[in-house]
Amino acid sequence: MAKRTRTQTPNWLGQLPFSLHFRPSFMGVAILFLLVVLSAFFVVTSAHHTRVQYVRLQKMERQHDQLQTNWSRLLLEESTWSSPSRIEALAQKRLNMHVPDVNDSRVIRP
Repeated sequence: MAKRTRTQTPNWLGQLPFSLHFRPSFMGVAILFLLVVLSAFFVVTSAHHTRVQYVRLQKMERQHDQLQTNWSRLLLEESTWSSPSRIEALAQKRLNMHVPDVNDSRVIRP
């Protein structure tokens, strides 16, 4: 069996439809290292922004819940203030209004 030297390629590489000539150089390794570092930086930055936005979303959801509770309370208060029985009682007390008798009302027919 013949010894392989550094420049010889293994037999199985000769069967590939393309040739592999890869000689790592210092510049190539430096560029790849720089790309990996940049990629890691962007991953960390993206994760940080995601966390910040998630905290902001939670604050806005809490605010939405508080506003929804306040809105429900205001709707209940409005329905209380505008109930027909309350309006009738206030009209009788403050404005001296009363429901007319049957004799005091007229029916107009079309």
